Amino acid sequence: MENKLTVKKYIWQMVYSHTIAYCFAGFIGLSVYKELYARGVISSFMRSAEDSIVALGPFLQIFRGLMIALIILPVRKAFFEEKYGLLKLGLVVIGLSLFSTIGPVMGSFEGYIYSTIPIVYQTWGYAESIIYVLLFIGILKLSMLYGHKKIFTVVSIALMVLIGLIGVLGFMAAKGYISA
Repeated sequence: MENKLTVKKYIWQMVYSHTIAYCFAGFIGLSVYKELYARGVISSFMRSAEDSIVALGPFLQIFRGLMIALIILPVRKAFFEEKYGLLKLGLVVIGLSLFSTIGPVMGSFEGYIYSTIPIVYQTWGYAESIIYVLLFIGILKLSMLYGHKKIFTVVSIALMVLIGLIGVLGFMAAKGYISA
């Protein structure tokens, strides 16, 4: 198997790995957070799980996956061709998107310093974030090992279509365009 990734294949792998990992981790998180986010200090800035844009979230992750792929594109060789590259990617994702964000985001270094949100609320997302990163790099690793097999491509396309449909149909149901 050739180790070098074409840009097109790299972008596809990043998009479906992110989208699938994010949705699975998000569905787990939603089952835990749904009621917690609906009360207390968090309800003042988190949308309800029934909100139409939240329902569209799985579909929108396709675009976020594309953004991630394009952002990492210039340094992708460090993550896809070097020893322990995917582990490095996981650490970078956790480090930059969770702990060391630029602003005072909940659960980040800045959030602990500058926000008045209680620590218990700030740490809620850690488990979901860790699950996401493990799934993300796990799916990327499987893709690197088996991406050349037709069944892997078919399954990744099928999951992406399913996730897209779930998002769009959820949005339409939340807006009242179709019955749930």
